[in-house]
Amino acid sequence: MRLLIVEDEPDLASALQVGLRREGYAVDAVHDGAAAGERLTATPYDLVCLDLGLPDVDGRELCRRIRSGELGVPGEPPPRVLMLTARTSLADRVGGLDDGADDYLSKPYSFEELGARIRALLRRDSVNPGAIIRIGALELDASRYEARRHGWPLDLTPKEFALLRYLMLHPGQVITPERLLEHVWDEQADPFSNTVRVTISNLRRKLAAAALAPGPGEAGGAGGREPAPDQPIQTITGVGYRLLEQG
Repeated sequence: MRLLIVEDEPDLASALQVGLRREGYAVDAVHDGAAAGERLTATPYDLVCLDLGLPDVDGRELCRRIRSGELGVPGEPPPRVLMLTARTSLADRVGGLDDGADDYLSKPYSFEELGARIRALLRRDSVNPGAIIRIGALELDASRYEARRHGWPLDLTPKEFALLRYLMLHPGQVITPERLLEHVWDEQADPFSNTVRVTISNLRRKLAAAALAPGPGEAGGAGGREPAPDQPIQTITGVGYRLLEQG
């Protein structure tokens, strides 16, 4: 999932980028409203962490422009908005939510709470609204950074984990490589590389290995259980990839 941090304190923005990238998110950061507007009209973000005290525009005004559709990529759903601010009055909280924010977090806050609120917002409208996402034999717990197939743990890199999470949030949908690049990778990714294909290939290999591994508590071989007959990530030639709903 791709996030945009709009924060006028560069050190704080950088720290949030580092922490959220470790959580498997693709994260860009800007320090004022003008730069945020440029990014939002060019890139389909899933969520914006929005500071209210920006140097050139009030964050609430920026939120209203996001909600009105003025700032966004045509044809893409608007991003979730999580307001991050030192303003703690009831009027500020109510006003921010009325302006279209999905949630409001007052400074100072813990990174753990920020992560939990981001995960909760990104689960909205999902077929798996709970903390754990389950698609067939696949199970993913973003809070614990764990993924399993048939109960067998998957040893995934941060990017493989992020890719699996995105596919599991959109089961049965055909996702183009371009869309994956936009939502799972950030501005540091080379759009002309084969990074999506390579990551998909590595993820498939690990999913296949988990299908053949013994289940928890089973000893050796395939534990008497039939291996999963199909690779859950299907290639739609010339279009993209789809996670089969049986996982």
